[in-house]
Amino acid sequence: MFPETSICFLLIKLKGFCDMSLEDKLSIKLNKNDNVATAFSEISSGQITHDVKAENVIPKGHKIALKQINKGEKIIKYDQIIGLAEKDISPGEHVHTDNTEFRFSDHDYEFSTSVKLPNFIPEKERPLFNGYKRYDGQVGTRNYIGILTSVNCSATAARNIAKVFDQNKLSQYPNVDGVVSFTHGTGCGMASEGDGFEALQRILLGYIQHPNLAGVLLIGLGCEANQIKFLLDAFNLNENPFFQTMTIQEIGGLRKTIEEGIKRVEVMLPEVNKIERSQESIEHISLALQCGGSDAWSGITSNPALGYAADLLVKNGGTAVLAETPEIYGAEHLLTRRAINKKVGQKLVDRILWWEDYVEKNKGSLNNNPSPGNKAGGLTTILEKSLGAAAKGGTTPLNDVLMYGEKSRSKGFLFMDSPGYDPASVTGQIATGCNVVSFTTGRGSAFGSKPSPSIKIATNTDMFNHMIEDMDVNAGKIVSDNSSIEEVGKEIFDLVIRVASGEKSKSEMQGLGDLEFVPWQIGATM
Repeated sequence: MFPETSICFLLIKLKGFCDMSLEDKLSIKLNKNDNVATAFSEISSGQITHDVKAENVIPKGHKIALKQINKGEKIIKYDQIIGLAEKDISPGEHVHTDNTEFRFSDHDYEFSTSVKLPNFIPEKERPLFNGYKRYDGQVGTRNYIGILTSVNCSATAARNIAKVFDQNKLSQYPNVDGVVSFTHGTGCGMASEGDGFEALQRILLGYIQHPNLAGVLLIGLGCEANQIKFLLDAFNLNENPFFQTMTIQEIGGLRKTIEEGIKRVEVMLPEVNKIERSQESIEHISLALQCGGSDAWSGITSNPALGYAADLLVKNGGTAVLAETPEIYGAEHLLTRRAINKKVGQKLVDRILWWEDYVEKNKGSLNNNPSPGNKAGGLTTILEKSLGAAAKGGTTPLNDVLMYGEKSRSKGFLFMDSPGYDPASVTGQIATGCNVVSFTTGRGSAFGSKPSPSIKIATNTDMFNHMIEDMDVNAGKIVSDNSSIEEVGKEIFDLVIRVASGEKSKSEMQGLGDLEFVPWQIGATM
C-alpha cells in the first residue's frame, strides 16, 4: 500500500515492495518500477542522473523520464499510474503537463485486504494533555464563545457582536480564548431539503456541539429557508445558559439584536472563564489531516511524516480525519484495502462515484486539481497529487467514511467527504469534532481555522525558511538534512499534544482563523 511506499524513504525494505536509493544526488526514484524520477534541485540540460542524460532543464521537484515512454504508455511514480504519455517521451525529457494525459481512474476495488490492526498503547501508558473537559465528556483544546449564523442575513449582527469583545474586553477573562463570529454566504435561496441543506445543518450542529466552543449564540433573520427551529427539532437541541438562539425579526431589528447579543455573551463570559484546563487522555484529540499535495515533495516528506503522526495518535486511542475527496481520487483503492469492512470501503467508493457525477453535471474535471501552484511545484495530474495526499492517512485501518460535516461516531482513522478547497474542507472536519488541524504545504500557506488551532507543516526546507513566521514544522529536512520520517512524524505528534494543551501555533500568533468558516455550498441557489 502507498503509505509503505512513503516510508521507503527511511530505506526500509518492506516485503520487497520498494527499492529506493539516495545515492543519486540529482533526483530520487521512489520505486524500482517507476519510469520517472523527481529532481532534488534544478537539473541542467546535459547532466546525468540515474544513468540518463537530461535533454532539457528539469526544475526542482519536477519529473525526468528514465526510459522511453511511448505515446499511450503509462507514466509510473510510487509504483502507481499517474497518467499516460500524450506523445512519445524520450529518456531524459521533462515529464509534465505538455506530454502527460490524465484519464479517469478505473480500479477493481479490493476491500479490507490490507487491514493491519494497530498495536494500541495501554491506557495507563498514553500521554496526557491539558484540555477543557466538557459536561458531555468531550474535551476541548480551546475555550471559545462562538456566534453562529443560520443565514447570511444575520452575518453583520454576529460580526458586530464579536467585535465588541476585543483583547481589552477579554483581558479580565484569561481562560477565554476569544469570542468569534462564524458567518457564511448561504442559508436562504436554497432548497429546504437535499444535499446542500443537510450539509449546512450538519455543519451548524457540529459547531454548536464542538468541544472547543464553551458557549454558542445562534442568530438568524427569521424568514430564511434554514430555520433555526428546523435545526433544533431535527437534532433535538434545547437552549441552555451556554447555548442561546435569537432572530433579528423577533428581537425587533439589527441594532436591538446586536445589543441583546452583547448582553447574552456578557452573561456567558464569567461562566466560561471558570472552566480551567485539566489533564486528559490523548484519546480525546481528534486531528484534521488537511491539504493534499502542494508540490512534488508533499508525498515524500510532509504527508508521510504526518501519516506517521496520525498512526501514533490512533495507537494512543485518538482520532485522525482525512478529507478532500477530489484529492484522493485515483488513490481511493489504497484506502478501500484498509477499510475495516466492506461496508466502510463501499461508502468511500460511493462518494467517488458521486463526485464523478457531480463534476460531470457541473462541466468540470477532477483533473482541475492540481492548481497552477501545484503544477509549478512539480505535480502534473490529480492522480500524482492524490497518491501523495493519501500518505497523510498513515497505515491504520479505515474505520468509517463520513458525510461532509457528519459528527464522528468512532475513533481511529476516518475519512470525511469534502471538496479539495481547504476552508470548506476544514470547516467540515471541525464539524466532525476535530479539535486540532494539521495542514501540509509546499508552496506556502496563510491559514488558520477557529475554533481549532492549525499547525502548518512545510514540505521543503527552502519554503520553510522563506515563510518561517507561518510554518510550524519543517518536514523538508527529510530530504535536506537526511532526517527520517519517523523523527519528523514524532516531532509533529509532540507538537500536536503541546498545541492541544494551549501552546499557540504560528497561525494563532498571527490572528488567523476568523474568516475561514466556509460551509460547502452544494446545489442550486434559487
